[in-house]
Amino acid sequence: MRTSVDLEGVRRLVDGLHENPFDVLGPHEVVEDGHKAVAVRAFLPESAQAWVLDGARGAPPRPMCRIHPAGLYEAICPAPELPRPAQYLLQVADENGRHTVMHDPYAFPPLLSDYDVYLLSEGTHWRSYHKLGAHLRTIEGVEGVNFAVWAPNASGVSVVGDFNNWNPRRHPMRKQIPSGFWELFVPGLLKGTLYKYAIKQHGRLVEKSDPYGFAAELPPRTASVVVDLDRYQWNDANWLEQRPKANALDAPMAFYEVHLGSWKRPGDNPQGWLGYRELAHQLVAYCREQGYTHLELLPVSEHPFSGSWGYQTIGHYAVTSRYGSPEDFMYFVDHCHQHGIGVVLDWVPAHFPRDDHGLRQFDGTALYEHADPRQGEHRDWGTLIFNYGRNEVRNFLLSNALFWLDKYHIDGLRVDAVASMLYLDYSRQPGEWIPNKYGGRENLEAIGFVKTFNEQVHTQYPGVLTIAEESTAWGGVSRPTYLGGLGFSLKWNMGWMNDTRRYMHKEPIHRKYHHDELTFSLIYAFHENFVLPLSHDEVVHGKGSLLDQMPGDLWQRFANLRLMYSYMWTHPGKKLLFMGGDFGQWNEWNYDTSLQWDLLQWDSHNGLLKLVGDLNRLMRNEGALHEVDFEPAGFEWIDCHDWEDSTLSYVRRGKNPDDFLVIVCNFTPVPRHEYRLGVPRGGWYRETFNSDSTYYGGSNVGNGAGVLASDMTSHGRPASLLLTLPPLAAIVLKPA
Repeated sequence: MRTSVDLEGVRRLVDGLHENPFDVLGPHEVVEDGHKAVAVRAFLPESAQAWVLDGARGAPPRPMCRIHPAGLYEAICPAPELPRPAQYLLQVADENGRHTVMHDPYAFPPLLSDYDVYLLSEGTHWRSYHKLGAHLRTIEGVEGVNFAVWAPNASGVSVVGDFNNWNPRRHPMRKQIPSGFWELFVPGLLKGTLYKYAIKQHGRLVEKSDPYGFAAELPPRTASVVVDLDRYQWNDANWLEQRPKANALDAPMAFYEVHLGSWKRPGDNPQGWLGYRELAHQLVAYCREQGYTHLELLPVSEHPFSGSWGYQTIGHYAVTSRYGSPEDFMYFVDHCHQHGIGVVLDWVPAHFPRDDHGLRQFDGTALYEHADPRQGEHRDWGTLIFNYGRNEVRNFLLSNALFWLDKYHIDGLRVDAVASMLYLDYSRQPGEWIPNKYGGRENLEAIGFVKTFNEQVHTQYPGVLTIAEESTAWGGVSRPTYLGGLGFSLKWNMGWMNDTRRYMHKEPIHRKYHHDELTFSLIYAFHENFVLPLSHDEVVHGKGSLLDQMPGDLWQRFANLRLMYSYMWTHPGKKLLFMGGDFGQWNEWNYDTSLQWDLLQWDSHNGLLKLVGDLNRLMRNEGALHEVDFEPAGFEWIDCHDWEDSTLSYVRRGKNPDDFLVIVCNFTPVPRHEYRLGVPRGGWYRETFNSDSTYYGGSNVGNGAGVLASDMTSHGRPASLLLTLPPLAAIVLKPA
């Protein structure tokens, strides 16, 4: 049919290769018979007929002519000027005679401004999730969804979903040149719409989930879902106001690490999951009873494979649909905050999986990853590595971190596998990695990314924690960036964890030959702001549960575990314990089953649970156990040389040096009677804690109400105590 449209443009539109379908579609000024007119064009594949409805004038429907057999229609409408988007509608009849009335997506202007595109390209659009992804919008009274995605090397991008029968020809998007951001507003779409992006990659059409999608279908389905993240009414203003105090470095912190899918399963459906709202009430009650200050959740961002525990993320901006909706997770966080529990998320910027619907080769090129496998692959995990040197990729990750703090009020981010980001030769042999521009092994781009991440989090959300899982001796991980550090609030003490577990695995008779494995941690204890972690990594891959790792008979196993926890809770540093360890689960952790809660019917397991609860309360109530965790002033040895008897004794002090506790640990099953120990001053010392108490399942050896110090000097101290040290146990003494 005769038309003024450029025929090459029609060909590219029909082939799905047009970078700006608005050049062809929508309303356009034309001259018809010497007069100004408006040509309204619409690409409507699989339609039989179409009309333009003039809503402004109430004129009769104007038939559209099919100007291309693929389904391109045009109507010439007399009009003095271009109509506004809401002034006309399209009426479409399919081959079965069914009629649909819709607004024209190609009548609406773009929402991404030049300033947005500038910041996105520069990598400093800290709220990029306000613009990219799928957003419910109302334009001139017309409701719909605005879609925006970055795919600079794609030859065509369209939105597909349940609203257009997943037809990639129906809704091609407009490309911002040269930035490579594609955008389209689709009127009439509502919350709950399923969608993906159909991306033309060198002649091949691939469907991808939205990198900025805020929700996703329940795996194994992979579509993104349109949601509204601004409807939930938060009730945690009081918590947010006092959060900087709760997260301060001198505050007590005991993190309860939890995998939501296996903490507890519904009784009538052991293969199912509890929802976020059910978990909120049950977990908060448990944490309050046990004295934990924070919940630390294994990743809740959407992941296709449950066996990855969430660490192989596809939907970085989508809370997993396994346990409910985004609003359900907001309720979870809100309920925690209203009851004084902080929420920390595992955040995974270190790698991403190869799944076809994810970020890999997103636009047909190595867009988010490196093209060279020596830079872009983690062979250990079978995953890919982000290109931290690319502005848009860095912006994607930095905005994602801020997104969780903004939209979900998260109190901290624990960054997984930091060491794999910092070193170019991480888990690689010679020849399998590329040095940096100075010839070194440090990943300069990743280091810059990590520093910016910490700077922006601490600047924009004061009081929020950033925690590094960093397994090497990299200096200054938890020191400010202006002092040359990486800027994290806290760092997991992997050295303490490995040394302590290795020591505790040994039979007590051999421990005296490995005494240094206990004392070594105090050589470097104040170089970083440390968290002492006994995490999920210590109870998987054939290691067995913590209780099962302990040597000896049944009584000794429980006593050893009670001793290890007592030593951990009185050692400088914040505390983290993975679920199941606090009541002595026997089985190695399995992500696909519930914890062994039935074990609590036994006094031994119940006693261990009571011990951990009391340790949390002791740590929270005694300033000496939390106020000075990261400076030498908070700790001093009394005797670290008693390797022959395998005992340790030390003092913990609070900000007030006169506020102190004396701790003695006996790592053998032999009671030590009349054990003389030097103490800072004379007076009565009350035994405030004894891990060998029968209340915890022990043998009740100890010092009763306490001991009076004598003037006899010992260990270079002016006074001393004559103690009874219980077997495989720790005692805590406090001067009256």
